[in-house]
Amino acid sequence: MKKSVEEDVFIPLYPKSTVEDKSSLRSKFQERRFWSAVKLLSNVVLWDGIVQEDKVRDLGLSKLLNRYLLLNILNTPLGPDNIKKCAKVVACLPERWFQDLKGGSTLPELLNFSQHLLQ
Repeated sequence: MKKSVEEDVFIPLYPKSTVEDKSSLRSKFQERRFWSAVKLLSNVVLWDGIVQEDKVRDLGLSKLLNRYLLLNILNTPLGPDNIKKCAKVVACLPERWFQDLKGGSTLPELLNFSQHLLQ
């Protein structure tokens, strides 16, 4: 899993003006790479409970979400596409990771994502 996250994930960052045209090749490529990384995130978190939780959280949240996915989400204009991306990421996260948290708090690895959601 670690090798896949470190070597197989690539989401290019293009200027917003380039990807705003959804029919452009760059925009389509970036979107395919984003959704491929989301699928990898969902596969990584499936190992929760089998592989040590801290390893799964490191790969899924620290490496995939914060290093790749969040950058793309932050570059996506606010609107339906951004909401769809955020919702899909949230759907990947195991509920049990949040059971012992106090109200209004989140996992340390999710602070930046959480701040984006609050916007």
